[in-house]
Amino acid sequence: MLAILRKARLKDKEMRVLMLGLDSAGKTTICKKMLNEDITGISPTLGFNIKTIEYEGYKLNIWDVGGQKTLRTYWRNYFEKTDTLIWVVDATDKDRLDDCRTELKGLLQEERLMGASLLIFKNKSDIESAMSDDEVREGLQLDFIKTHHWTIVACSAITGMNLQEGLAWVVADAKERLFLY
Repeated sequence: MLAILRKARLKDKEMRVLMLGLDSAGKTTICKKMLNEDITGISPTLGFNIKTIEYEGYKLNIWDVGGQKTLRTYWRNYFEKTDTLIWVVDATDKDRLDDCRTELKGLLQEERLMGASLLIFKNKSDIESAMSDDEVREGLQLDFIKTHHWTIVACSAITGMNLQEGLAWVVADAKERLFLY
């Protein structure tokens, strides 16, 4: 029934995408890079930014929400009607991978995020010391996630590497699960 309601609501090909992750993971830089905006001088997001991206005839309204520890309790204010959750991981920050897993696990238990797709953007993958996809998959315990469609995309917010591939996955997954046509 939920799938039918989602499909009816989304027949205009518009999606709500929530982008979360720990602070300094690169969420805002990813958003700006996808829109070809200037990425110099980005400061920590203290609230949220909304960016709209047109991709393959779909309108993706991306809510980029700050990831500082003091702001995480407010994340739940942004859960309503989320179709896709993009979780951004700093692939060079192995020391905070446990915190990253804990936060993601809590999000995936939220009722209002049930049914949302999950794209893991493994940002900063172009840096030599970056964790591999396997390290991130194991560290976040992704193989135990049975409640959400998910994938990992290694990317770079600075170079733009694989950002379009991430959007392509989001749209392909939505076409399969959410839209009537």
